[in-house]
Amino acid sequence: NAEYMGVELTHNWGTEADAAFAGYHPGNAERDGFGHLAVNCDDVYAACAELEAAGVTFKKKPDEGRMKGLAFAHDPDGYWVEIIKRGEGTGIANKFNLSQTMLRVKDPKKSVSFYQGLGMTVLRESHFSDFSLYFLGTLQPGEAAPADPTSEEARDAVKRRFQPVLELTHNHGTETQPDFVHYNGNDEPRRGFGHIGFLVDDVAAACAQLEPLGLGFAKRPEAGRMKGLAFARDPDGYWVEVVKRGGYDADATPFTLE
Repeated sequence: NAEYMGVELTHNWGTEADAAFAGYHPGNAERDGFGHLAVNCDDVYAACAELEAAGVTFKKKPDEGRMKGLAFAHDPDGYWVEIIKRGEGTGIANKFNLSQTMLRVKDPKKSVSFYQGLGMTVLRESHFSDFSLYFLGTLQPGEAAPADPTSEEARDAVKRRFQPVLELTHNHGTETQPDFVHYNGNDEPRRGFGHIGFLVDDVAAACAQLEPLGLGFAKRPEAGRMKGLAFARDPDGYWVEVVKRGGYDADATPFTLE
């Protein structure tokens, strides 16, 4: 459904009772790729006070540091969740709405092209002395991207969205380092973040379009027992699940078993 997005939480049974299990790697160490999820809300200070009263801890509270008014909470596994003030007058009734997933990328030209191949559009760009941010979204029918992605209009448009964006963070200079690689979250000893996913009408056609844009596939649609879904690897090696919209049967099963 174009109006609703989700976060997939995967639980490997038994970890909750295993005293020796140290937990998953939440990202944000040296060369980690996954950064955080983010939610928008109307009042960051009130939301954080409510979360803190419920026992949530913070990497950064909204009144700390130079960047006032935004926060980073820790979820129960230590993943960072950014809490951002949404734009004014949106009419969004939700206390929180999922607003972004942040990934660090080595070469933004390659990464932006890959996600454009999945139908995304650059909505906003922010460039600083040593890093740049690219915010990509899937436009709804009749929706247009801001004419200038570096404008205040673009910043406000992203803050007012109900649908989430993909935030690609580029630390300048990595694109010229041949051996630079981000940890993608699926390899030991830094397993934690798994993948992002996209719904498409034709999985095989989408995979053919992605083939020259990324690093191949962790699973092709015809591989394995679960036919009809795929895991592409983007230019940084992040896994991107490609799922048939509506599934293959009345229960919307995203694969067929063989």
